[in-house]
Amino acid sequence: MHPRPTMEAMAEVIVFPEGGYRYVSGVFQYSAGVAAEHGLAIERARFRDCLPLAEAFVAVEEHLAAIGRPLTAFASCELRSPKPFSEQGFVDFNRRYVQALERFGVYRDGINPVARTNVCPLHGAPAVPSMRAFAYTVPADGARGGFIVSGGAEAIEGAGGYAGRIVREGDTSTSALREKARFVVAEMGRRLGALGFGWPDAGSTQVYTVHDIGPFAAEELAVTSVAPDGFTWHHARPPVVGLEFEMDVRGPAREVAL
Repeated sequence: MHPRPTMEAMAEVIVFPEGGYRYVSGVFQYSAGVAAEHGLAIERARFRDCLPLAEAFVAVEEHLAAIGRPLTAFASCELRSPKPFSEQGFVDFNRRYVQALERFGVYRDGINPVARTNVCPLHGAPAVPSMRAFAYTVPADGARGGFIVSGGAEAIEGAGGYAGRIVREGDTSTSALREKARFVVAEMGRRLGALGFGWPDAGSTQVYTVHDIGPFAAEELAVTSVAPDGFTWHHARPPVVGLEFEMDVRGPAREVAL
């Protein structure tokens, strides 16, 4: 038997009125997911090319100003990094990252409502940490306004290092990867549920790993009603050394290209 971490029983969901969305509380660098509040919708904007973070945040500001939305409407971002960070390197990166969110007025007193995915492509990785896409709230009428579930890997979220919190730590055998996938799928489902959604609402599901998931992908992802519209497999690593399997889930009301 392999000892494994267990997930927290309940998620705290908090409304961020200035942004027009609610979020699942997470760690200081990101929330576990966001969903639009009544009368608003999540809109996702994808850059033509990844932009280095400093340039990307300027582009975000310009886009939000152009559509008449406040900086606090910024709800999520998708980052790409050159290679996985060490534990300390990840902390250092995140401290720099949240400075921009603080300037936007969304990161306050160590509390961060913004969802995030940060992965490291095995091929075509950027030279520096960069942004691929971001999401924000816009006024909308009618039905449920969409959501973004943050990227999550096979470890319990929390303070301190990842050592001891990783499922089947150091093991990349097929059986270990299957167990990692089950853990991450369950966590994605927990976050969806906390936001008021479920797998049938998943419009876009991403898997990030450099390992072969073919032997169990059908059983763990397709047959179990996870990702009903299928999923996209990115040949990329999670952002910290030692993590091997990550997912995120999206249900934005609209997507635009910049």
